[in-house]
Amino acid sequence: MKTKSIIITAVLALSLIFGSTVMAQSKMEMDTKMVGGAAMYPSKDIISNAVNSKEHTTLVAAVKAAELVATLQGEGPFTVFAPTNGAFDKLSEGTVAMLLKPENKAKLQAVLTYHVLAGNYSGRMIMKAIKKGNGKASFTTVNGQQLTAMMDGDTIVLSDTAGTISNITISDVNQSNGVIHVIDAVVLPGM
Repeated sequence: MKTKSIIITAVLALSLIFGSTVMAQSKMEMDTKMVGGAAMYPSKDIISNAVNSKEHTTLVAAVKAAELVATLQGEGPFTVFAPTNGAFDKLSEGTVAMLLKPENKAKLQAVLTYHVLAGNYSGRMIMKAIKKGNGKASFTTVNGQQLTAMMDGDTIVLSDTAGTISNITISDVNQSNGVIHVIDAVVLPGM
């Protein structure tokens, strides 16, 4: 009888261990989102995930040219509004090539840091701030300038200093050092 209860106890203990491991894996899988054909793992930092997205090759090249890789791999937390390649394509012809030139590194850094907030702002937190602000919320970017968020139906939209509108197309892509929100237009700071 004693042996039987030891076996039952051991089986229950193993069930609990494996069950919690499966639950942890399931939660991680639920938190993992697909962006640009690649899984964005919450256990990886912003850059380690972004380099795998086929939709963010221009952004990754810009971050490298601006020498911001180490910063975005840092502890954070950061909220990054990540423009897709299509968003960069909407800029005037030659703008991206001009910004990627070494002599324009400071301008490129200004543009990229305008897409970053210090802190971890989920979509829900942004919507709550919009509601509290009677339809608009202003956020100070790492660049130091304001970026305005508002709602268009169920979509969070961003407005830059010139009034350019960008939609968040994928929100809450959790990272080990913050969160990414994918956007469909490049927002530009006042220069």
